[in-house]
Amino acid sequence: MGKTSDTHSESAGPTRSADLDRRWHLAEAPLEVRLTELEYALMRAFESFGRWQAECLALSSGLQASGPENALLHVVRMNDRPKSVKELARLTNREDIPNIQYGLRKLIKAGLVMREGASRTGVVYSVTEEGRAVTDRYARARRELLVSLLARIGEPEASFTDAAQMLDLVSGIYDRAALTAATHRRA
Repeated sequence: MGKTSDTHSESAGPTRSADLDRRWHLAEAPLEVRLTELEYALMRAFESFGRWQAECLALSSGLQASGPENALLHVVRMNDRPKSVKELARLTNREDIPNIQYGLRKLIKAGLVMREGASRTGVVYSVTEEGRAVTDRYARARRELLVSLLARIGEPEASFTDAAQMLDLVSGIYDRAALTAATHRRA
């Protein structure tokens, strides 16, 4: 049987993993193939997670916001203490300060976040009472819709802990590789 990218062969039933076409233009060696498949899975997971965040926030508040804007709202509320733009960028592993500021303005306009301080003394952001209510509703919807589905997986806690640690490690590796690429970029 030749390589196929279909999930089923017409004559042999379900396709075995060994029968899958695992060629990628980005990969030659087996480790590169596995890495490329991980990257493709991360890309799909990122998009699915962003859609989930946007829909759950819309359900909880009626606000149409992107996944990153939703993440900002929750990070602003995290530990119930005000945070600067610089701290928000660091906590979300983002460098796009203008987009963070745009997201904050959108959340302020929606009445979910407030800006305190001045440029000389330092500007910080915190959730409003409405922001607290929305994030609480979000947590309830998340529990009802998402956590209830995940609970059907046998012992998900250990798997999630391992996955989170692996993603943190992989994030560091990608950050290091990006720094090296930026260091050696031609003009």
